This record gives sequence, structure tokens and C-alpha cells, in this order.
Amino acid sequence: MFEPKSLRRARSGTRERVRGVTGKLWLGIAVVVFYPLKTLLGRTRLTGLRNIPAEGPALLVLNHVSHIDPIYDAVAVHRAGRLPRFLAKNTLWNIPVLRGVLRGLGQIPVYRGTVDAQKSLREAHEALRSGKVVLIYPDGTITKDPDGWPMVPKIGVARLALEHDVPVIPVARWGTREIYDGYGKRFRPLPRKRVTTVFGEPLDLAEYRTKEPDTRTLREVTDLVMTRVRELLAEVRGEPAPTSFYSARKRTSGKEDHA
Repeated sequence: MFEPKSLRRARSGTRERVRGVTGKLWLGIAVVVFYPLKTLLGRTRLTGLRNIPAEGPALLVLNHVSHIDPIYDAVAVHRAGRLPRFLAKNTLWNIPVLRGVLRGLGQIPVYRGTVDAQKSLREAHEALRSGKVVLIYPDGTITKDPDGWPMVPKIGVARLALEHDVPVIPVARWGTREIYDGYGKRFRPLPRKRVTTVFGEPLDLAEYRTKEPDTRTLREVTDLVMTRVRELLAEVRGEPAPTSFYSARKRTSGKEDHA
């Protein structure tokens, strides 16, 4: 099995590259910053990286437990010889230096609750049509589950998965919240933690592609994909997963924690 760095070297002939001087500049800056930062914050273990195709489009579906998740996810995809395109909160474009990186590397702003909300999905669709690797966190934000399991996922992931006949790859990552807990406002880089990421086999969604993409089908596909992510997360954590997705709404209403 290839080690991550060897995989990138092995794919030198197909390795994805940014276009233009500006894109190359920002990619260089991102590599110089994110690789050392990732190493400084935690030890990394990657499994199944070869499931990311060397060429062509792919949709990576991930759990989300910490604000530093994108650092580890971006480096992992880059080690596979691909350039990650994230669906990220549009407010990140307000940060001066980060704005340049996001624009230069073709990241996709998500405008939730605004008239531009559909623009995010349109840009994600276009990225897949253009043969890019798109990463999406169906939780929509870092999970509010106290135990770190996925929340009820949003159905936008199913729209992307069904409209494009591309590999849909479930990905589970664990260990980043031990470094930075966004809700607890705790940053604990020392001692260095282990961050484990598992890239699963592409999911077979053929039976759903012939169905009418109504709300029921979209929900079914969304839950199917995220259930696989949750199963991978259970394997990484070495403990059983809950049988349902966490719902902050039900928790605040005094009902069950998982919807």
C-alpha cells in the first residue's frame, strides 16, 4: 500500500495543478502553512487514501467536529495528488489573507439563509462537472453532539450525489476536537494528539439515480451516505455508533438527543 507521500509521487503524471500565477502562488502559501501546522498540531494517520481517484470528479462526504478539520482534510486530499474544493461558510471570505487563499484555490462559499443560498450548490455542481474533488460537511457546522457523532445531515449532499455520476466517498476523521474544541473554547495542542482519517470505498447509488429526486429520495440518500460515514467513525473510535443522528432541536425541547 502506498504511503500518502508516495501516492502523490506515484500520481505525478496525473497530479492536479492550479492554473495561473495567482493560483500557484496561493497554493504554494497554503502548502507552506498547512503542512507544518498540521504536523505541529497532531500526528496523522491516513487509511484508504487511494479511494480518491487520481483523475476526474469525486464527492467526499465528511463528518465535522472541529474548526481545524479543513486543515487535515485539505492536506490529505493534496497528498492524493488532488486539489480540494470545500463548501465553506461565506464569512470566511471576510478574513483578509484567508480570502486570497480561498479565491485563488477555487473554494465555494456557502450562503445559508440568504437569496444566494442556491448559488453555493450551483458552484459545487459546476466543480463536479469540471472534474474537481468537492468536499462537503452535511452537518452544516461542527457537530453539537456532546459525544462528537454526526447531526441530522442536510440533503444538499444528496442533490450533488444524484445529479452527477461521480464517486461518492464517505470519510471519517477523529482527533481534531481533542486539539481544538470550538464550543468548549479549548485549544490543547500539547501533548500532540493523533488525528485519524479513513477514506471509505465509493458508495453504489445506482438504484437511486433512476428515481425521481423528491424529498423522500433525497433524505434516504443523505441518510445512507452519512450512515456510512458514521460507521467509519465508529471503526476509528473503536466504539459502537448511535443508531440515529443527533438533533440539537430535540435536545433543547427536552426530547431524545438523537433524531
